[in-house]
Amino acid sequence: MKRPIRVFKFGGASLKNADAVRNVTEILKRYADEQLLIVVSAMGKTTNALEVVAASHAAQDGKAFDVLNEIKQQHYEIIGELFGDQAQETIVSVNDAFVEVEWVLEEEPYENYDYMYDQIVSVGEIVSSKIVSAYLAHAGLPTQWLDARDIILTDNIYREGWVQWEETQHRALQTAKPMLEKGGFVLTQGFIGSTSENFTTTLGREGSDYTAAIFSFCLDAEDMTIWKDVPGVLTADPRVFENVTKLDRLSYREAIEMTYYGAKVIHPKTIKPLQNKSIPLLVKSFINPDGAGTYISDEVEDNYPPMVAIEGDQALLNISTRDFSFVAEQHIRELFNIIAELRIQVNMMQNSAISFSLSVNDIDDKVDQFAERVQEQYKVTIDRGLELITIRHFKKDILDSLRRGKIILLEERIKNTTLQMVVKDVPVMRRKPGALPD
Repeated sequence: MKRPIRVFKFGGASLKNADAVRNVTEILKRYADEQLLIVVSAMGKTTNALEVVAASHAAQDGKAFDVLNEIKQQHYEIIGELFGDQAQETIVSVNDAFVEVEWVLEEEPYENYDYMYDQIVSVGEIVSSKIVSAYLAHAGLPTQWLDARDIILTDNIYREGWVQWEETQHRALQTAKPMLEKGGFVLTQGFIGSTSENFTTTLGREGSDYTAAIFSFCLDAEDMTIWKDVPGVLTADPRVFENVTKLDRLSYREAIEMTYYGAKVIHPKTIKPLQNKSIPLLVKSFINPDGAGTYISDEVEDNYPPMVAIEGDQALLNISTRDFSFVAEQHIRELFNIIAELRIQVNMMQNSAISFSLSVNDIDDKVDQFAERVQEQYKVTIDRGLELITIRHFKKDILDSLRRGKIILLEERIKNTTLQMVVKDVPVMRRKPGALPD
């Protein structure tokens, strides 16, 4: 009987050091007989560090090589701990990947920063996958290394590549599937793809979950599992809220709503490819792999407790026409054409007769680019450093507690299930000791 294909994804936290890699290996030993494709992220906070390299090179501040060397040494130390006297082959393989970044740093900064960013930051996934793949084989788990860029074709937009699904599926069936059929594991990278000209692209920050969903869709996987440092999908972020509870089962629809509006446990783009082929998603803990986790599918009834997602780094744009005319359909079309070109994520919007308000993710300089491009025809005011709070299945006591100490700049209710508000903290006034009015 033909074995079903399964897809696992391990993020940076599960691979942050040598002990973490060993832990992942112990988990995978349980699945040694499975037809398994494994997607890995960069190790620990490597992506953040490589972003510093890219920014430093663009600024020409002389620090890029120093930061890159620190990243290299961290990886070499992990390799040394894992392989001991047998480390040299893996060190050479990983060094070859880092050399490609050094070539970029030896040139003048590219005019297109996003292109340069992708060529530098993508190395985190490449070296992580080389180390993990080699260690699995070292531990007696035969593993084939697959370059995700040979499978995932995107358009030519860097840092937010859009998948070209037909060609990507063709490549997956032509290359990845035969590798799986040979036996053993196939291990590849999250977050990265390539253009038709073979330039590296990335799929958006934290995009490794999405990569796993792409492979799951293209290979008609039996299921997909994301391994996290939490026991499953929770009703809120345990780092922010007390008394959160794990959801045993969740519908695709609910998962899409919560991830889109800021629930960090799953990347927002992950769910739809799975839903399109009814592929179940499991969210399990790499700390407690025996735990049941959360099961996400289309077979779940929508009956849930209140759930809260908070998305920080929000910008609220208030847009009005300079000639005081109504903000009509043609204006909104023009504005959204630019939003689409810049790939700005809009989380909330409202319009009145003469103005249009948008809450968007404030990433890089996209908001400023937008304001600059529309300034001739529109007046744009920008309020930054805000939070978008989304409450699904809200109740009055939770709503009241989340409003406390906040100024609400925008609020909207969707049916009786969802309330969203864009807020900023209000400083608590305290009387100065001994101060008296004149």
